[in-house]
Amino acid sequence: MKIEELSTLEVSFNRLIENLLLKKLENEQFTVRLSSEISQFTRFNHAKVRQTGCVADGWIELTLMKEQRNSVRQFPFTGNWEIDWQLAYTALQELRDELILLPIDPYLVLPSGNNISREIHSGNLLAAEAVVPTVLELVAELDFTGIYAGGLVVKAYGDSNGQKHWFSTDSFTLDYSLFSPSGQAVKGTFAGSDWNESKYIAKISEAKKQLELLAHPTKELPRGQYKTYFAPAAVADLLLMLSWGAVSEADIQQGNSALAVLSRQEKQLSLKFSLKENFQRGLVPRFNELGEMAAPEIPVIEKGYLVNTLVNSRTAKEYQKIANGANGSETLRAPEVSTGNLVFEQILSSLDTGLYVSNLHYLNWSDRHTGRITGMTRYACFWVENGEIIAPIENLRFDESLYRFWGENLVDLTNFQEFIPEVGTYESRQLGGSLVPGMLVEDFTYTL
Repeated sequence: MKIEELSTLEVSFNRLIENLLLKKLENEQFTVRLSSEISQFTRFNHAKVRQTGCVADGWIELTLMKEQRNSVRQFPFTGNWEIDWQLAYTALQELRDELILLPIDPYLVLPSGNNISREIHSGNLLAAEAVVPTVLELVAELDFTGIYAGGLVVKAYGDSNGQKHWFSTDSFTLDYSLFSPSGQAVKGTFAGSDWNESKYIAKISEAKKQLELLAHPTKELPRGQYKTYFAPAAVADLLLMLSWGAVSEADIQQGNSALAVLSRQEKQLSLKFSLKENFQRGLVPRFNELGEMAAPEIPVIEKGYLVNTLVNSRTAKEYQKIANGANGSETLRAPEVSTGNLVFEQILSSLDTGLYVSNLHYLNWSDRHTGRITGMTRYACFWVENGEIIAPIENLRFDESLYRFWGENLVDLTNFQEFIPEVGTYESRQLGGSLVPGMLVEDFTYTL
């Protein structure tokens, strides 16, 4: 997005807030959320362009509140003032008509505070015409499949109490796979705000090495417990489960949390395991749906102990807790797992004999109350003997408790981290991701 386009969008958004304040009735309150982007999408298949184009999109979510009732409308946002105001005023009138028909919400949280912020993160992305030659230069001879998504994303907020936030960031993600003739694949992601050619070369070079290893005959393993190294992408998959009924204070209160026994200190994770929310990297906004600002860092688990859950204002009101700026679903937005002492060159020798797991999929709780997670290995997973990769493995299903693999069975975490980005594009391009190390675990349970 050009500077003048961004400026026009911000001016139109600010004007929208000002006019809604003028039209607001005395007993009404409102919040306005903006999501907008101008993104280049290029899809690859067999190292050729399957689809490419630029998408300019934006929408406003207007919430009107009155007498403990609230309702929501979503409509397009163009940056053209005449069009945007007509849509907004129509939505406002519809919401007024609807509110009187709705039940009272006893835990409705009204906008409060006077937070104001403005963050603009500029990057150095590939020009649209450079995406195809740059991405394909290293993989032209391979069966390369993936999608590049890059451009500027804007998130903004305003309300009837005077809070206002503006967040814009340049970012890209490349979500790709390299396939062998037998149909096996090596999966990778490359993301950031600045395209770094040397890092991209290193990523593809490592993927090519794994692709060569996939040419070996696969090894079928019996179910059982195996010492396992999880690469950062696999760790990020496991970490994602904590946003599905674990770190949420509402889930703790309602008895649905996988960390309930941790919160009661009936169990403890390994002293080597620490998790925090880290907004200082500037990858996602700190403000939530009510314009509340989270702290730059929020420790969640420190050396195996649960020190904070994620608490939004609605949960705080219902259960008499203190809110800490969590979003409406109380999920992790900028998670970071602390590093350990395992260096890259010693991963295989430290594993000695066991499994090297690059990726996981189909994860779900098998028994949430005991923290048990089930899922499958996927993409470039190998059997290792005496510190050497011997063969790729057939896919395995696992079923294991986080109280074991992040608890007594956690051998070590790597002394480096990788950023594993969110690559979703449903409705809009997702922001953020997880900053995680790899990890070495004893006796990880594979069930079939």
